[in-house]
Formats: sequence, structure tokens, C-alpha cells
Amino acid sequence: MKIAIIGGSGFVGTNLLNLLSKDQDFTTINIDINPSVVHSELTVVGDVLNQPSLEKNLAGVDAVVLLAAEHRDDVSPISLYYDVNVQGMRNVLQAMHSQGVKRIIFTSSVAIYGLDKDNPGESFPADPFNHYGKSKWQAEQVLQDWYKDHSDWSIRVVRPTVVFGEGNRGNVYNLLKQIASGRFMLIGKGNNQKSMSYIGNIAAFLRYLTTDVQPGVEIFNYVDKPDFTTKDLVRQTSAVLGKKIPTTSIPYWLGMLGGYGFDVLAFLTRRKLSISSVRVKKFCAVTKYDSTKAMNSGFKPPYTMQEGLQRTLSSEFGK
Repeated sequence: MKIAIIGGSGFVGTNLLNLLSKDQDFTTINIDINPSVVHSELTVVGDVLNQPSLEKNLAGVDAVVLLAAEHRDDVSPISLYYDVNVQGMRNVLQAMHSQGVKRIIFTSSVAIYGLDKDNPGESFPADPFNHYGKSKWQAEQVLQDWYKDHSDWSIRVVRPTVVFGEGNRGNVYNLLKQIASGRFMLIGKGNNQKSMSYIGNIAAFLRYLTTDVQPGVEIFNYVDKPDFTTKDLVRQTSAVLGKKIPTTSIPYWLGMLGGYGFDVLAFLTRRKLSISSVRVKKFCAVTKYDSTKAMNSGFKPPYTMQEGLQRTLSSEFGK
């Protein structure tokens, strides 16, 4: 089976390629606008905004894993979210159609549900609060519309929550780094639960779905349980690293006020800053999601949540 990973030079794609490249049942190609540090021999330059190049690179492919996305909180101009995430989806589907490829696994996001929802499952109404979530939801709608005229296609949509693991430099890494440094500032009470996905498990789930050839559209949330609160993360980090980690707590309103101040500073200096009102809001929100469907699909995560967190903390901050 030949698998094309579009956007595989990033964190999730690299780990998925690590798995597939070790399996003799698969051959892989990575199509990405950026070079791959780890899998340069599998990588060809390609852009989801360039449909002709996609068609060329998808020749002989059996299935596509679409990871390419604009996902940062501070993408500018805003239109890039919709150019890459929505029009990019249309271009990928047309390129697949031209090459006779009828299987796609698309990584969407739990961001389509919005913030502070009550443990949403896959049928929960979409209510995205930012342009990333809105563009991911629109991309899903493009897939649903496509399926109406292509009912023999196999379409799998995965909505992961925030992904963490060794080598990642995203929001969870920044949070764990602050906690591990002992200079952590807790905004609010810290009882808000955070659903997370360990990279070793999400990569394994995507690999699992590549073997699902049945036609139809299936949507899966992906979350590793249990859901930790911010206070739980402080306790787990303290236990793994073997040190007492003090925390300073400030009220939520004061944290948001500081976030707005950094928004103004970023606007005036034209710089991308690590703190913003959006990130403070996301940090303090309840982000808890139901993943019963994925866990009942026959997939068995290779790591527990505690093992994933321990592996990450030991690798990144251990002595």
C-alpha cells in the first residue's frame, strides 16, 4: 500500500512517517512545502495551493493522509487559514480524483466545537470561536459535499485535541516548560480540565485508519484519557521530575487584562508574542472531549496518558 502524507514534515507527520517507514506493508511519500529534517529521502516539494503538482505527486498512491494546515493562533493575513485549510482541501480532492485515489484521512480539530463545551462527541454542533476552527469546519463541509457525488470513497476525519510529545514545541510544551522551571503562574483556579493527545498514540491511530478501506464518511474525536486539570499537570510534573514546584495564582480577569495588553504590544511592534488574549482564554477554558467512538473502533493506544506525559517530561526536562 502506498500512502501519501500531505504536510508530513511537521510534528505529527514525522511521527507517522516513523511508524509507516518501519512497516513492510507500506511505502510512503511525504508531500510538503517544507523540507523534512528526518525523512528527506521520502519528501517531495508540494503545495496544497498548487493542484497540478499535487496530481503529479499522487500518481500510484492508494490513500492520502492530509495533515497540511495553517494552525497557529497568530497567522497573518487571516485569509491564509481559508486558502490553505479550505481551498487546499478542494485542490487535494481534485488531484486525488484525477489520479483515481479514493481514500483520504483528514486531520481536522476539536477546535470546531468552540470553547467551554460539555464534553462534546462527534455529533455535537459545531461552534468554532477562531479562524482556525472555522476553516477546519469548512474543510469538513467540503469533504461532506464531495462525498455526495463520490459515495464509493472512504473518508475518515480525525478531530484530535491538542497533541504533545517529545520534540514538540507547541502550547503544551510551553506550559510544561513553565511548570518545570518553577516560575509558573496559574491563571484562575486551575481546575479546568484539558483533553490532550500523546503523539505516539495519535500517530498510531492514523496508521490504524490507513487499513480501513470501507466506503463512507466516519468522524472520530481523538483524546487520551484521563483529562488532566492544570493542577494535575503541576502535580504530575513535580512527581516525574522529582522536585517541588511552587505556583503563583492570579485572577482570571487580571490574566485576560494582561493578554489584551500583549495584543496591543504585538500590534504596535508588528511582532508575534508568546502571550495573547486568545492564548490566555484557551489556557483557562475547559477543553474536555469525548473519544468513546475512537476507543471502541478496535484501536488500542500503545501508551497510557501517564506514560506519554512521563516520556515527554523525562525527554525534555529530565536531568
